Amino acid sequence: MTDPRNIVILTGAGISAESGIATFRGPGGLWEGHRVEDVCTPQALRADPDLVHRFYDLRRAALTRVEPNAAHHALVRLDRDWAGDLLLVTQNVDDLHDRAGSRRLLHMHGELKSRLCAACGDRAPHDGDLPPGSACPACHAPALRPDIVFFGEMPYAMERIEDAILSCDLFVSIGTSGAVYPAAGFVELARHAGAATLELNLERSAGSARFDDSRLGAAGTLVPAWVDAVLTGAA
Repeated sequence: MTDPRNIVILTGAGISAESGIATFRGPGGLWEGHRVEDVCTPQALRADPDLVHRFYDLRRAALTRVEPNAAHHALVRLDRDWAGDLLLVTQNVDDLHDRAGSRRLLHMHGELKSRLCAACGDRAPHDGDLPPGSACPACHAPALRPDIVFFGEMPYAMERIEDAILSCDLFVSIGTSGAVYPAAGFVELARHAGAATLELNLERSAGSARFDDSRLGAAGTLVPAWVDAVLTGAA
């Protein structure tokens, strides 16, 4: 892996887990004690809006109890000091990358601290609770919902992400399961474009075999060491 110029980084639940945020799928396929199907699908929102809104209200409130960790801060240093193109794509809906200071950042699955109007598509920052039936300031419809990409919905900025991967020299996946598409397919897109590929993960993911190099360990240890190597030309 020599002299990369343009880097795309994908982060998943593993990088936030070290800050105390539950990974998306825990024991038995549950997320914070709920079936994913009950809190993260359009059907769930229609069937029980009170449950879905309350679930994300609690997740939003929990962000006040966690802080960015060493991996988040290392990626900020790379963002600040890397002269080439860099895009940090996160599957995480928390705000830890933002609070750490990452600027070249894209939330492909939405954000807990944002709200979306299901009627007009307006998106805006939001903190605190978001009761069902809240009126949209833009169109006045009682249609505000969490700005989260539910299963069955299209992730944000896919064209921008794919363009960045097709033009990158190095694709790095950090703390991801390699099981959720479309993000799980990014490594193949990078390989097709001729980029080097690197996985930094606590354990081997479902897609480990598709990476040129897989390094196993805690993100808080692996990521700062990798960033040091990239910035000194020793990666």
